[in-house]
Amino acid sequence: MRIAVQRIDLYVLNMRARMPFRYGIASLTALPHLFVCAALDIDGTPCTGIASDGLPPKWFTKDPATSFQDDLAGMLQVITNACRLARQAGSAPSVFDLWQRIYAAQEEWARGTGYPPLLWGFGVSLIERAIIDAFCRVTGTPFGRALRANTLGIRLSALYPELEGARPADFLPHTPLRSIIVRHTVGLADPLTEDEIPPAERLDDGLPQSLEACIRAYGLTHFKLKVRGTLDADLERLERIAAVLEETCTEAYAFTLDCNEAYTSVQAFRMFWEALARRSSLAGFVRHLLYVEQPFHRDVALSTQVAQELLAWPDRPPIIIDESDATPACVPAALAAGYAGTSHKNCKGVLRSVAAACLLAHRRRHDSGRPYILSGEDLANVGPVALLQDLAVAASLGLAHVERNGHHYFRGLSMYPSELQAQVLACHGDLYRCHERGFPTLDIRSGRIRIDSVVDAPFGLAFLPDVSQFTPLDAWSFASLEASGP
Repeated sequence: MRIAVQRIDLYVLNMRARMPFRYGIASLTALPHLFVCAALDIDGTPCTGIASDGLPPKWFTKDPATSFQDDLAGMLQVITNACRLARQAGSAPSVFDLWQRIYAAQEEWARGTGYPPLLWGFGVSLIERAIIDAFCRVTGTPFGRALRANTLGIRLSALYPELEGARPADFLPHTPLRSIIVRHTVGLADPLTEDEIPPAERLDDGLPQSLEACIRAYGLTHFKLKVRGTLDADLERLERIAAVLEETCTEAYAFTLDCNEAYTSVQAFRMFWEALARRSSLAGFVRHLLYVEQPFHRDVALSTQVAQELLAWPDRPPIIIDESDATPACVPAALAAGYAGTSHKNCKGVLRSVAAACLLAHRRRHDSGRPYILSGEDLANVGPVALLQDLAVAASLGLAHVERNGHHYFRGLSMYPSELQAQVLACHGDLYRCHERGFPTLDIRSGRIRIDSVVDAPFGLAFLPDVSQFTPLDAWSFASLEASGP
């Protein structure tokens, strides 16, 4: 096979959240949603692949000194540079080889910029997804099948030498999942009960707003709870969340804690954890914990001191990295430091997630005495492209529950033109339903979403949307995002 990128076009649709999404030091109220449309040549056949992502504040770089406009400038520079390098990469014998070539070139370029790997890798991930989409479309192969047959040409040992001679199919489930549990995000500013919503902030958009309303509307059983790193305030809020879950959930529930890099030392996090474990009002609640996500700031999370202190804490909870998973080398380093695993997000790289899943499965087979966790986390993913491609990967990796919050902080797919909304409902009527007010929204039942149409599509999305109807990146401005507000 010979595969080459010929052209890449970028388009933007401004999106406003229906309610603020507060996480860590950021509060998301609006963002540009970027679409990547790539023209490729695969064995002499011209084809098109797409990818997309929202460009959020303060995730790829958590620098409180920069503005959202500054952060966006950095994100757009790494993306446009990855596009340039993809066009210059020439012809490669496989998807994996082309991705590896672009990734290495972006890494070399980034050395002179000061951009961290998590950020410059995001640019590559968008191109990678568009390439995978084009390959699956032109070959008529669903992503899960291409992954297991390894027609993507993945060499696991190129990322993890201990997997020499192994293929993805040696570690992944035989078939992708056909339904996934939604792990519902409870942001730092989210109302927990209906009584907490001030009249001026109460939404009338047809979707549930408070935690208790979401549980009742969707039958939720799994949750991701954000904490801010302030001991007394976090414990008080967790007590209130626990009361809502105990009163409202009709089935057994489970939750994860996302600390969003709130702690700069193991000692500080351990104080929080031990205070939580001692709290009699939370004794039953803590037993429902699955794992803790990224408690330590990325500047120290993989440091020698943190590793020593984690390994010296024998009864620590299962802890995974997320923002600290910036390169393939970070996963084995985290495991050696006492972490239980890492997260999957397409924004960190599809092929990186596949390799990490295989490495964790390999370690699990040879060391059953400790947990090896690959979670599924979100970045306010919104369909019809970003969300569905992420679900396609999660299903192929066998992730039984995945954090999903784009449907909660955005009003379904109401921001799209009616023709595109109709296409989504026609092609993905299992994943989406038409809301009574006329827009597609996720069809969450008993806390689950059905994804048959996602798994059977080339790479999540069954049709190729016309993204050229949105604003070309060259014509977009930050001022337009500010002007899009109510």
